[in-house]
Amino acid sequence: MLIAHISDTHIALDTPDSETRISDFERTIAHINALDPQPDVIFHTGDLVQNGRLDEYTHAVEILAEARAPVYVIPGNKDDRVNLRSAFVGASYLDRKSPFITYAIDDFPVRLIALDTLDPGNNKGDFCADRASELTALLSTNHTKPTAVFAHHPPCKINVGPEPWNFVTDEAMQRLSEPLQQSENVIAVFCGHVHRPDFGEIDGTPVTVIPSIATSLRWGEYPEAIKNCPIYFLHSYDPATGFSTASQVVDHQ
Repeated sequence: MLIAHISDTHIALDTPDSETRISDFERTIAHINALDPQPDVIFHTGDLVQNGRLDEYTHAVEILAEARAPVYVIPGNKDDRVNLRSAFVGASYLDRKSPFITYAIDDFPVRLIALDTLDPGNNKGDFCADRASELTALLSTNHTKPTAVFAHHPPCKINVGPEPWNFVTDEAMQRLSEPLQQSENVIAVFCGHVHRPDFGEIDGTPVTVIPSIATSLRWGEYPEAIKNCPIYFLHSYDPATGFSTASQVVDHQ
């Protein structure tokens, strides 16, 4: 199984770098569309837009509509749940009954679980008792299939940048990480938020953090030749060895 992982596109229509953010997103989708083999899915781990506005989501949805592979999204701290649901009204995987955008996809060799860590008005993530119950229930429905978990905020210590911890409280992060520790079939966690690549773990389970697609917002040191090139990750699953991850540099010659 092959997963194209993108994050933090921050589509905006009224910032000095609006056109750059839009171009970065469009170029990334075009690059993914040209892959051979094609990924089974494209997963966006949040901060799809900058201000949670419907006009921003309309533009983002138009870009994602060009994708050849199925697309799945979760909210980041810049997103708005109501407007995101409205923009993706045709997405059957979004549960309209739950107050949170949490779901599982069972159509592939790896089960995909998407988690909502949004705390409105806060840059850091939250994971309340209700969300922890949802996660525990999802994990309990399948004890055998290998599972990858997607969240915007990394539920572990980040080794780069000024913020090692990205949840509002230690307890909130523990409410997310503890069910993963107790599950025998969670084999990987994939996140965004910190706008730079990093790798961590939760009790031995690897956590992979992707840089922002928006190059004007990306942090970290990059060679001059790729400073304006979006970077996304391809996660390839092998039943014998688990996931391996490769960086993809868009439009780099």
